[in-house]
Amino acid sequence: MGAGMQEAAEEGEFVGARLDAGLRAARFASPPSADEFGNEVEPKNVPAVFRGVAKGWAASTRWDPLHGGLDYLLEKVGRDVDVEAMMSNTGHVFYGDLRSHERVSVPFSTFIHSCKSYLSRTNGASDTFIDQGILEEPTCLREMCSSNSENSEQVYLAQVSIMNAENKERCSLEVLKEDIQEPIFLRGKSFSSINFWMNGSHLRSSTHYDPHHNLLCVLAGCKKVTLWPPSASPFLYPMPVYGEASNHSSVSIEEPDYSSYTRARYMQEYSERVVLNCGDVLFIPEGWYHQVDSDDLTIAINFWWKSRIMTQMSEHMDAYYLRRILSRLVDKEMDTMVQRSPFCRLGDCTNIQPMDKALTGFHLFNLQKDSPLQTLEPSTLQALYELVSLVHDSAEVVSQNDRTEPASESTSSNQGDKTKIAAPDDLSLLDKDPVAKTILSVEPLELRSMMLAMVRTFPRTLETLVLNMLGPVGAEILTRKFDEIDQLTTKEEQAEFYKTFYSVFEDQYAAMDVLLNGKELFSFQVFQNVLDRYLRVHVDRPS
Repeated sequence: MGAGMQEAAEEGEFVGARLDAGLRAARFASPPSADEFGNEVEPKNVPAVFRGVAKGWAASTRWDPLHGGLDYLLEKVGRDVDVEAMMSNTGHVFYGDLRSHERVSVPFSTFIHSCKSYLSRTNGASDTFIDQGILEEPTCLREMCSSNSENSEQVYLAQVSIMNAENKERCSLEVLKEDIQEPIFLRGKSFSSINFWMNGSHLRSSTHYDPHHNLLCVLAGCKKVTLWPPSASPFLYPMPVYGEASNHSSVSIEEPDYSSYTRARYMQEYSERVVLNCGDVLFIPEGWYHQVDSDDLTIAINFWWKSRIMTQMSEHMDAYYLRRILSRLVDKEMDTMVQRSPFCRLGDCTNIQPMDKALTGFHLFNLQKDSPLQTLEPSTLQALYELVSLVHDSAEVVSQNDRTEPASESTSSNQGDKTKIAAPDDLSLLDKDPVAKTILSVEPLELRSMMLAMVRTFPRTLETLVLNMLGPVGAEILTRKFDEIDQLTTKEEQAEFYKTFYSVFEDQYAAMDVLLNGKELFSFQVFQNVLDRYLRVHVDRPS
């Protein structure tokens, strides 16, 4: 199979800057065998392009609109066959929302005649010929489109059945199956359906995904397909999971509203575009978002079949699968939110002041040479100064006279800000929490030293910091840091550290509750973000 694979990107195609290399569509100059496809391509759930696979099909020559294909299709299907067409009220763009289009029954012959008229116009034929009856402008189709346009630009034969495993009576174009072939690498597949797609003038389909594996085969014209992996759905704002078009993106592909869909401005960075000419086929795995631009008079068919995962899923396990998937997404989102950015340095990632400012600040307390603060690394001392300053600012009182401990340390900060759930489109909960950002910037063992120094030097500051200023993100990061400290110290050192740390609290269980409650609130915030980004569902926190 490796010999037939083309690794280089092809002319006219692009790969988004942030699209993982392992998610880019594989290119094949020659088709794989059924075993190769089933064992090496399909299980990866990554798109694949197969060049020229359909070139030898009868349809690739007989259906060509530029070489008598329209007449052939009219004769092959017959004049008395009706097909279901999509009619858009948004011009040449077909959105998945039912409010933007409707399905209408159209005689296949009427649609073909409209395509012939469009072809004649684009080739320079005069409207006089239409008026004289030399070329036919179908009255039926013109009247249906009159509210939108004077031609058939808004009509699309989309997903018209050639074969349907569940409803054979709907296969209005079954006769066309004689002109197509089952690709060799799909041998043995049990198809859910085979569908016919045809447009007259250029059109665009909105961004969506399908619940089946899909092999799209272009038999005339050209399609440009933009692909996104399922992991990019937060940037695409899928319609609510409970809606009638849950597999479609909410973002307009013509005029995206970035003020409402802030993450959508990054969507192209996670995409890849594939150009399909006559004979080319594209494997689109289930769940992959795709948006298609079709040139004038483009014809395609597609095969849909269930993936192995879906065929092997037991219905009684659905609730378990749902919980596992949500838990996995929440864990990933949490890791993303609290991970240290490679571009985040202590001096510019937080509000921390320059080192000389930090040292000057601590000199206000006339620290002795044997002070535990003297043993801290400069960067750790700088972080400690930031935390102390934050506590002072929250209390709005700094004692210049107390040479050992700042005054008014027990004053509580505003609790309302600490529990406020950030909007789903906030870039990061971490960006809004200076305490959390400061803690994140300190290495685990240095944080251990800093906490022990605070116990000896600023016990009330540490107590106020944990009980009154530690927000949900800070609680998550602090406990993660504690876990990292545990990995780097012995059991005896761990016991001694926690005994010393909790000794500053009048009620150590109250401190533990703050950490646990903060972690739970952070988990809920992340859970809420996951539901919004992937399912477009909002839930309120249980009281």
